[in-house]
Amino acid sequence: MLVFLDTETTGLEPSDRICALGFVCDDDIHHELINPAKKVPPSASAIHHITNEMLTEAPIFAISKSDSKLKNLNTLDNTFISHNAPFDLEMLQKEGITWQGNVIDTLKCSKALMDDLDGYSLPFLRYELRLYRNELEFFNDYGVAITPHHPLSDALHTKMIYEYLLDLADEEELIALSQSRLLLSKLPFGKYAKKRIETIAIKDPLYLKWMVESLMDMDEDLRYSIEYYLQKVL
Repeated sequence: MLVFLDTETTGLEPSDRICALGFVCDDDIHHELINPAKKVPPSASAIHHITNEMLTEAPIFAISKSDSKLKNLNTLDNTFISHNAPFDLEMLQKEGITWQGNVIDTLKCSKALMDDLDGYSLPFLRYELRLYRNELEFFNDYGVAITPHHPLSDALHTKMIYEYLLDLADEEELIALSQSRLLLSKLPFGKYAKKRIETIAIKDPLYLKWMVESLMDMDEDLRYSIEYYLQKVL
C-alpha cells in the first residue's frame, strides 16, 4: 500500500516535534493534532495556524491514534510517500517510528524529473503543474477541504504530485531516485539564485566554496552538486 503523509511541526530545529499529522492510505483518511510537549512558537503558527490552545487537550504522540495506525502500516510491503520525506521521517523517528518499507520523496523526484522549474514547494507545484484544475473533484472524493499547510490537505496534494510524476517515471524509478544523490543544475538561493551551478563554478568558484564551507545545514543534494561542479573546474 501507498501511505501519503505530511506533518506540521513546532519548527525545524533538532528539538522540534510534530504538532499535527495527516495521511491517506487506501480508504484510511487520518488527521490528528498532537501535543508536542513544548510550546508552538508564533513563527510556526504563522505557517500552519496551529496554536498552543488548540493542542491543550491533544494526545502526546505515544498514546495517539497516529502512533498505533502508523505502527500497523509500518511494514516492508508499504511505501511511504511525502514531499520532503527525509524531514517527515526524521520527525517520526523522534516519536519512535523508523519506517521499514520503501520511500518516495516527491520533492526530490520533482527536482530530478523537472529540473527546469523555478520552485518545488507544494504551493508552487500546485500552480506550476496546474493541479488546481482537478483538485476540487479530487479532494471532494476524500471529503477533505483544500487548506494549504493542513497536513491532510498537503498529503492529498502530495498524492496528486505523485500521480503526475508517474507519467514521467514508474514507481520503482521514483523509489530509486528518492534514494540517490541528485545532481542539481541550478542554485536555489543566494546572489546567483536560479543560475546554473556549472556556470557559477567557472565564473565565481570562490562563492561556491564559501557556501560549502559556511552553510553547515545545506541540503545534501545541493552540497553534492556544488562539489561536483567545483571538481570539474578546479
